[in-house]
Amino acid sequence: MTSSTDKAIADNAAAGSAVANNAVANNAVATLDERQRALLPGPDDVAFYREHGYWISPVILPGDVLDAAERGMRRYYAGDYDADPPGVGGFRPGDGHGLRKHDYASLRVDELARLVRYPLIGASAAVLSGSPGVRLWHDQLLYKPVDDAGVPANVGWHTDRQYWLSCESDEMLTAWVGFHDVDEAGGSVSFMDGSHRWDVTGLDFFAQDLAALADRLTRQGHRIAPRPTRMRRGQVSFHHCRTVHGSGPNTGEQPRRSLAIHLQPAGNRWRRHPTATGEPARHGNDRLVRTVDGATGGTPDYADPRICPTLWPPKAAQAPGASARTAGGTASTAPSGPAATG
Repeated sequence: MTSSTDKAIADNAAAGSAVANNAVANNAVATLDERQRALLPGPDDVAFYREHGYWISPVILPGDVLDAAERGMRRYYAGDYDADPPGVGGFRPGDGHGLRKHDYASLRVDELARLVRYPLIGASAAVLSGSPGVRLWHDQLLYKPVDDAGVPANVGWHTDRQYWLSCESDEMLTAWVGFHDVDEAGGSVSFMDGSHRWDVTGLDFFAQDLAALADRLTRQGHRIAPRPTRMRRGQVSFHHCRTVHGSGPNTGEQPRRSLAIHLQPAGNRWRRHPTATGEPARHGNDRLVRTVDGATGGTPDYADPRICPTLWPPKAAQAPGASARTAGGTASTAPSGPAATG
């Protein structure tokens, strides 16, 4: 390693969870070329993320990866799939003309999987979260049409954490990738500054009245400071799972096209979190992943590599036996059809 940036995975993790194996972290960073290592978050970037709850990268994604993702999006909407995993729905032309949100798109289309697995996404998430490893939680293919009266396309103020109550980790995060330049007029994501430290209730991804949700946050005692984003093609925004975020109408000239990549630290596990009914909180992943003990109806395994593959470190840099826990097990037989998530 030749610079402070090269040591980002090992050194910046001290701001959060300690890196369990520095040799593995160093080996992982060594799989990146010099240009890629220079694009990883540095100490000031990590400090910004931990203070504000989000961070926007420089341009880290190559044009060919995004060009392929655009093709993959078109293929997805045309029903041209590379795989048809059980329990994973797809796009139907009759779904309507408003906001499109389709989970697990990367499990169906290879070009979208290639984007999800681009190494700087997982590596940057590891640096920001302070985790020695990062897995996919799931992804969402998003299409926000140009504003049209009567067609719902806003994304209400919400946190991702409110939809992930079955997860043990409180350091999950999301990478948002636009397939083109995007600004507030085009319906870009906005973040409530510092909101990852708030206690919030009553928010909703699907709500269209953002002002009403903002008023609710004010009544809960929070100082509202939305930060609209302006991003060039190839930049990626990362936000903490507790950060309040949403987006308004797309008043631009083209549909907003993007992929949200939800990420889990390597230590994340299923937890029994009671809901108001007393039943444990559930997530759509519970219906898709195998169980930890291999028993039908057992504890969901959020490290199932079929659904939640490791994105960082690369397989070549993992310690011997690191994937032993992912061997064996059986897929859950819970009803198919993932629930809506943030």
